[in-house]
Amino acid sequence: MIRRDKINYYLDLAETVSQRGTCLRKQYGAVIVKNDEVVSTGYVGAPRGRANCIDLGYCIREKLKVPRGERYELCRSVHAEANAIISASRERMLNSSMYLTGIDLKDNGYVKNANPCSMCKRLIINAGIEQVFIRDDKDHYRRVAVQEWIDNDESLTGEFGY
Repeated sequence: MIRRDKINYYLDLAETVSQRGTCLRKQYGAVIVKNDEVVSTGYVGAPRGRANCIDLGYCIREKLKVPRGERYELCRSVHAEANAIISASRERMLNSSMYLTGIDLKDNGYVKNANPCSMCKRLIINAGIEQVFIRDDKDHYRRVAVQEWIDNDESLTGEFGY
């Protein structure tokens, strides 16, 4: 038996967390880890007490044909990254790693070129998270040093960060 490498282990955990998501378009799961200890997890879902898109049976962004990466203020959900950050103290997140997995519900495959949106990038920066591992497929991922998002601030050029 071959032992799963640690990064994919945490990405597998993020994928499992994503299954609690309530978005009709994509399921994302985020796991924050520090010193090989899970600090927090988060998945995509409406704020506590509000109806989820799966309960309503529709997505307003889908109805309006809003492209990926745009008009997040219309979305009912709190993103997985934000939910994981909300559930942890900043002290526990300083110099931690975030593991992010996204599943596209149109084909049940991994989200192509997955990346946190601009809002989530800002939250990750302020939380003190050091690096983000993003799953590309079952065994491959990208590592992003959060410092890159600070140094290459897409908000200065008007680019979408997703």
